[in-house]
Amino acid sequence: MTIDPAKYIDFVAQTTSRPSTYFEDLATRLAELEGSGADVPKLTTAALGITAEAGEFAEIVKKIFLQGKPYEEGNIVHMKKELGDIMWYIAQACMALDTDFDELMQMNVDKLSARYPEGTFDVHYSENRKQGDL
Repeated sequence: MTIDPAKYIDFVAQTTSRPSTYFEDLATRLAELEGSGADVPKLTTAALGITAEAGEFAEIVKKIFLQGKPYEEGNIVHMKKELGDIMWYIAQACMALDTDFDELMQMNVDKLSARYPEGTFDVHYSENRKQGDL
């Protein structure tokens, strides 16, 4: 099956939300979110920063695994620094969501404990999640 690139672009345009397409709609949506208590600037900072820094961390790992970059102290320190940057952006998200690292870690333990009732990873439970298991 061949897809015409121009038709694909049209399809993408048709399936894109108005706030993703029009600034006025985006501004209205952001104002609605601010009005409902969302900390839009911090959430935006966190989401963009976590993604960018995770990409930088992944780039180092990619180069070590696939391109012959040495697994040595300098590159290990570089990865740690990128993880530190990710932590900074996670702290931004924590501030925006009125939470802290302790609560996030506990929520993660609770989620994974419910997913893996034997207390260890199991591919069956990883692939066959209960309804509501995010």
